[in-house]
Formats: sequence, C-alpha cells, structure tokens
Amino acid sequence: MATATKEPVNVLGETLETCGNDPVTGFYRDGCCNTGPDDLGSHTVCAVVTDDFLAFSRATGNDLSTPRPEFGFPGLRGGDGWCLCAARWQEAFEAGHAPRVRLRATHRSALEYCDLADLKKHSMDLS
Repeated sequence: MATATKEPVNVLGETLETCGNDPVTGFYRDGCCNTGPDDLGSHTVCAVVTDDFLAFSRATGNDLSTPRPEFGFPGLRGGDGWCLCAARWQEAFEAGHAPRVRLRATHRSALEYCDLADLKKHSMDLS
C-alpha cells in the first residue's frame, strides 16, 4: 500500500494526532487521517461517529456500519473514531447530521472542503 506524502499537520498547525486504532482508521490504515495523492476522497476529518451520522451516511449511499470482513472492515458503531472523507463530513454538516470532530487529529487538507469555524463548532478537543 502507498504511504502518506502530505506533511502530517492538523488544522491547528500542530503535529497530527492519532484518530483511532480500534478499529484502525485512516486511508493508509495507520490510525491517522494522513493523506496523499492516491487518497482521492480526502479521508482527513477525524470524527467520533454517532448513530445519527451512521444512519445519515447509510441513507446517502455510504454504509459504514455494516461489517465487511472481506475488506477487514468491522463496521462502525457510535463512539468509534474514524477518518471521514472531508466532503462527506461537510455534506453531513450542511444536513444537520455532522458528528463531533477531533481537531488535533484532523489533517489540514480537510480545510480544502470544510471551514475551520464549522469544524471548531463540532470540536470535542478544544479547551
């Protein structure tokens, strides 16, 4: 598998933190929302998914809750940390279903799709 090539910096300008290892997330399955030229979906927003978001995502064509063992995917449950496609998070935000985000684990490339102020409103790691 390819490796991330964009500098691992979060939306706050700091070193990118881990998003989730149970289940292991990230386009590169490294636990982080790293990205590179082969990550066409920009899996850069570290979200803590909710049942509401999972239902929204399933209804809009991306079922993240059903296990897919053939791909090593256990299916997500509310409370799991997951690197979402930035455009999917933005879509959920605009529809009123956006999950909370961990800004310190959200790659700065997410800002190509999402507004930092909107991400901050949904942040769970700002003090």
